[in-house]
Amino acid sequence: MSRSFKTCLITGITGSGGSYLAEHILQKDKNIKIIGFYRSKGYKQILQKKYKKRIKFIKLDLKNYNQVRSRLKSTKPELIFHLASNADVRGSFDNPIEHAENNNIITINLLQACRVLKFNPLLIICSTSEVYGNVKKKNMPITENNYISPINPYAVTKVYQDLISQVYRDSFNMKIIITRMFSYTNARRINLFQTAFARQIALFEKGKIKILKHGNLKSMRTFIDIEDAMEAYWIVAKKGKIGEIYNIGGNKLISVENFLKILIKLSKVKIITKQDPKLMRPQDVEIQIPSSKKFQKDTGWRPKIKFESSVEKLLNECRRMIDE
Repeated sequence: MSRSFKTCLITGITGSGGSYLAEHILQKDKNIKIIGFYRSKGYKQILQKKYKKRIKFIKLDLKNYNQVRSRLKSTKPELIFHLASNADVRGSFDNPIEHAENNNIITINLLQACRVLKFNPLLIICSTSEVYGNVKKKNMPITENNYISPINPYAVTKVYQDLISQVYRDSFNMKIIITRMFSYTNARRINLFQTAFARQIALFEKGKIKILKHGNLKSMRTFIDIEDAMEAYWIVAKKGKIGEIYNIGGNKLISVENFLKILIKLSKVKIITKQDPKLMRPQDVEIQIPSSKKFQKDTGWRPKIKFESSVEKLLNECRRMIDE
């Protein structure tokens, strides 16, 4: 079974993930219309340049319930991807109240507005692997049944989004699927360590910086490419089982240090690195090994892009972005 949709709403469409997802969906489905809720310009210009006639941009404050309800009432999308969030793990330690107020309120507003309007769209709540926190090796690979135990303020807000969505799913019979995405490459989100590394290398090559700064290099992660991640989001809407929670992640396990070394090998100049205390987190996830078996079984999704190709793609996109 594969669902089809005439209209799709993406919250946070001008953000990094939202802009990539909009591009991906519009390439996959030539007839679908995209509605985008946004707060700041972000990557709006990129989307307008390519898809001006197929995206309806709506600027609003998701923290304002009346605005959210009004706009949902007038648009009635069949599919909603909830991607909007303050998504800065390190920054959430410095500004926990701001993260909590934003991420919690925008999610309950969206859910409540959908509930009272009763048009019953399919809601994809885009959660994160950060909700699991530091999982012991004996409990890996991480399945959807692992305990939730966040270790940073951002992850706590994502736990709230995750759990309140489950409440609305179970209490009000809403069509909700929750995804818990593990690490993926994203050249447009500069506060991710891999993007920060690639971006600094691109700046280094242009002679704009002389030292690449980094935080903790010991953490271990798996990765998928941005294209595989966006395809996973699209496939979960098309084929995922309503009411389910899905882990989505890769099989390639690598330390942050080795990820940086691979990027440095691809650089055109000699890179000098230095640890920056400001980039160190009070707590950090030591290792994450996900199980995506449930998602793969239900949808047939598999990551297609090889890790080495993905790293090179990331660096090349960061190079292009600093040239623009």
